[in-house]
Amino acid sequence: MNASHALDNPIWTALTTRQVQFAQSCDLARRFAPEISPLGAFREPSQDGFDSLARLQNGVGATALFLEPPVALPAGWTILHQAPLLQMVQTIGEALTPDTNKSARDWIELTQTDIPEMMALTELTKPGPFSARTRELGNYIGIRRNGVLAAMAGERLRVPGYTEVSAVCTHPDYTGQGLAAGLMGILVEQIRGRGETPFLHVRQDNERAIELYRRLGFTERMLGQLVVVHSDAK
Repeated sequence: MNASHALDNPIWTALTTRQVQFAQSCDLARRFAPEISPLGAFREPSQDGFDSLARLQNGVGATALFLEPPVALPAGWTILHQAPLLQMVQTIGEALTPDTNKSARDWIELTQTDIPEMMALTELTKPGPFSARTRELGNYIGIRRNGVLAAMAGERLRVPGYTEVSAVCTHPDYTGQGLAAGLMGILVEQIRGRGETPFLHVRQDNERAIELYRRLGFTERMLGQLVVVHSDAK
């Protein structure tokens, strides 16, 4: 993958620029510490890149990669999970009206003490990988209803000029109230207030979420493949 744009290989770009402090490195491969995120990357999916990632894994755990399809792995690797992943960028700021944030006017910043509930909500709703220290990657906000964490959203990957909106999810008991849209509106406002452009990743088959993101001014940029891999090397 010969990236010519910061978002072509966003995990690698993040781990070699704005989030280098979170990187575990071995030659041509990088990954976040597992307790932060399973995401990892290399400059390009070459044999040398996979060899470096194998040494980084050291036979333990798995790594989630964002690759261009079709995906071909070298011998000695196992795919544990894969799914088409759409990358979208928020290019139409005027799509966010003052009413967008109305349902989230009582939003709160989520802190260390909220992590057990955040992990429980992401485990229930499956918005993507979320680990015990993922919250350290950016600002995470939420909405409580009846003492329950009803919805949340936050920031994950940071590359020059861009910040990723991630972990957008709503408890099944509170869907249909516009909570996710409201939280995203707050985050987009904050990101654009820093002079950056919001982007996100969503499963290609999640039509409901994609429609919401389009209403919020996000447009499709590229189709990639989320591939969770494990090296058989010991």
